[in-house]
Amino acid sequence: MKWIPSELHTHTLHSDGQHTLDELVQSALHLGIDCIALTDHNTQSGLQDRQRIQHETGIHIIPGMEWTTFYGHMITMGIHEYVDWRNLGIYDIEKGIDQVHAQGGLVGIAHPFRIGSPICTGCYWEYPITNWQKVDYIEVWSTLMPSIKKDSQRAFAWWTSLLNEGHQITATSGRDWHRTEAHDAPAAITYIGTEDEEKLWHSLDMLHTSDVSYTDRVELEPKDHSALTALRQGAVTVTMGPLLTFTAHIAHPIYDDQSKRYHIGQKLYCPPYEKLKLEIALDTICRQQYYTLADQSLRLVVNSNRGILFEQPIPVQTEVYDCELEQTQVLRWVRVELYGYFAETYSMIAFTNAIYITHSL
Repeated sequence: MKWIPSELHTHTLHSDGQHTLDELVQSALHLGIDCIALTDHNTQSGLQDRQRIQHETGIHIIPGMEWTTFYGHMITMGIHEYVDWRNLGIYDIEKGIDQVHAQGGLVGIAHPFRIGSPICTGCYWEYPITNWQKVDYIEVWSTLMPSIKKDSQRAFAWWTSLLNEGHQITATSGRDWHRTEAHDAPAAITYIGTEDEEKLWHSLDMLHTSDVSYTDRVELEPKDHSALTALRQGAVTVTMGPLLTFTAHIAHPIYDDQSKRYHIGQKLYCPPYEKLKLEIALDTICRQQYYTLADQSLRLVVNSNRGILFEQPIPVQTEVYDCELEQTQVLRWVRVELYGYFAETYSMIAFTNAIYITHSL
């Protein structure tokens, strides 16, 4: 599994951002980000230089847009033609979602608990959702230093409650990037996991069409499909510092090394009363020059629909930790969380998306 450091909520001068797309990409490169989604408010016009910038810098730009409505903000990604939301009422959002999905795109609820009117009209999510299978992801961490923000904490708890209800929804972070300042607080990174060949993400985009005047149509590329598939499947882990990942497999006393490993976002069949073994990896080398994490005892936690199953103090170093879970017949999902002091504040530093567990074939 290759993990791509990404930022999935950005803006340019084409809406209310202060960057050009070139400037935004340069700021992303300075933070070690390999992929961004451009999500200007209600427009895709900022994508007109996308191919040139990708070829010049090597960063990948997913085409997106933030539906900015009176009842909530919703990110759309991977659509090749503009989808208009203005004819949708508060009870019609799923019709709009269907139109995005019809193009092979995906949707995510942005900053659902941010303060709304009159401070930020539409920023608070009010749309009722009757079918959660239609929502691809929720932006549970938002803005800078998100884990200490009350609205992000509420969104994270909401996502957890939806998991407990049996829904399989991806969680992401989103800086909601409008400007770059010299003394910005730390931002979280959304790592997207892809099983595609390494060369796909190590190469420059080779679609060498010349830049043309903007149209409403956006051509998707192989990296777009790779990233969208990973987001849709939940192959995502989020961090303000080190990369946190894990796999799960059925524990076997003799053939343990031959058991199939399941990755973040996948569903695992576990016969009743079998034990599960987790292999949890903390990578403190990846992007280490882009964040500061003081030497300390971190807290590694395995969480689930039954609450915390395992916790262990660990040092700040690259290591793999094993964890064996019993009484698996009551488990529906598991994820891993990391806590510690970051930017002089004790908080959650990283979390993975879930591996889902089923007990029937």
